[in-house]
Amino acid sequence: MENKGNFFLPGQGSTVAPDVDALFLFIGLASLIIFAIVVFGLIYFGFKYRARSKEVVLTPDISHNTTLELIWTIIPTILVLIVFVWGFKTFLTLNVVPKDAIEIKVTGKKWFWTFDYSDGYTSVNEIVVPVNTPIKLLMSSEDVIHSFYVPNFRVKMDVVPNRYSVTWFEAVEPGDYNLFCTEYCGTGHSEMIGNVKVLAKNDFATWQSQVGNDADSDMPLEELGEKIYKEKACFTCHTLDGSRLVGPSLKGTFGKTEKLTDGTEVLVDENYIRRSLLDPGAQIVESYPPVMPTYQGLLSDRDLDGIIAYIKTLKQ
Repeated sequence: MENKGNFFLPGQGSTVAPDVDALFLFIGLASLIIFAIVVFGLIYFGFKYRARSKEVVLTPDISHNTTLELIWTIIPTILVLIVFVWGFKTFLTLNVVPKDAIEIKVTGKKWFWTFDYSDGYTSVNEIVVPVNTPIKLLMSSEDVIHSFYVPNFRVKMDVVPNRYSVTWFEAVEPGDYNLFCTEYCGTGHSEMIGNVKVLAKNDFATWQSQVGNDADSDMPLEELGEKIYKEKACFTCHTLDGSRLVGPSLKGTFGKTEKLTDGTEVLVDENYIRRSLLDPGAQIVESYPPVMPTYQGLLSDRDLDGIIAYIKTLKQ
């Protein structure tokens, strides 16, 4: 049965989630009990020993209480040791990847995720995995620090440029799970949202057999371009209504002359669009930051033709 979660935590979607939640609840309850004892003690003794008259009454000269001192030393020490042992065990579980795990390469970019599978397939902002199967994520960033976080799996790991970080999970329920970047990475940080699709093993095998086929080979170029615009998360930087985001709006841009940061001007034609996708730092429109990632190796020639055809349809 699917775990729907509670007020504090989302549903448990991975094998490690129950351990993380149990530790969280233990620390929370222990803190609440200690807080209640302290607050109740303050209120009780404050009321019991309140001044009842204007006469000054001196309290007895008590230097210490051995029993009390042992209690407030031994009990916190036991609690700390429990949390340490429990937490270290859960830490090892989160960081020791099973030997039979399926490896997927994860790349964080401004502002989307790409996932590279061992068979050569690449997806953007959606990772598809089988249920009840360990998944190893080998992660890196192409620009700044990002953070891979799936709340339902209790998995969070920083994704750092110029080095690899590793985490893993094993999903226990088929379904769609939210994926977030939880390290502020710039203007489009809030739009860096992905999806983890967990499939039954038979469905995953079917999906694997389908992604290798060129399902878009008969799709009109304009439709293909619109599909890529959505799948590659181009909307996080480029709007279709003329409004300004991190990058220029695509509405009415084809055929225009744009002024570049070096003072020159360029006609937005097929060659400019293609170069902007494959080598985005070569010609940057004035007043916009040079943050667009390259799509070299992520788009086929037909994909590029589709995007160009789609942009041509976006009239003023």
